[in-house]
Amino acid sequence: MRTALVSLLCLLPVQVWSEPSQVLLVRHAERALEPAGDPALSPAGQQRAQALAAALTQAGVTAIITTEFRRSAETAAALAAQLGIRPQVIPARGPDAAAHVGAVAAAIRAQNGAVLVVGHSNTLPAIAAALGAPLLPDLCESSFSHFWVLTPNAQLGAAPALLRLRYGAADEMPSAGAATGCQ
Repeated sequence: MRTALVSLLCLLPVQVWSEPSQVLLVRHAERALEPAGDPALSPAGQQRAQALAAALTQAGVTAIITTEFRRSAETAAALAAQLGIRPQVIPARGPDAAAHVGAVAAAIRAQNGAVLVVGHSNTLPAIAAALGAPLLPDLCESSFSHFWVLTPNAQLGAAPALLRLRYGAADEMPSAGAATGCQ
């Protein structure tokens, strides 16, 4: 009887705890000035995208999440091509930023391994917070070198660990009219 019960239990579906081991958060690289609505990367942004690919080639990235904007997709393109990963596109257009943040957080939680998220200055802090991270600083318009590594730690019952790094060329200094306290 006991053997039959153990055999039966082995046949039941088991919910496996699934979450990414790391979430890598970056803002899109430098964008060109034109066209205003959806610019591509500038030459500096293309160099930064290559630097990102070089930095993450051996990072164990298993999934990439971008928005529909060219600057976001192009920032991830070199790494995606190297790794043979098709980025998951989560649209950011629309008046409901909270819905976008929620959709990105849900997509991240559905992954395993390391997940690269290429977002925007106005969404990355909210995405990190939705995953339990401390609030990230506001990003200046001239800030593109920031890179955050979030380790969820939910399986351990601990708060997420957040590491702040920089990659690629140094950022330009914020303009005189930039928001105070931005990084």
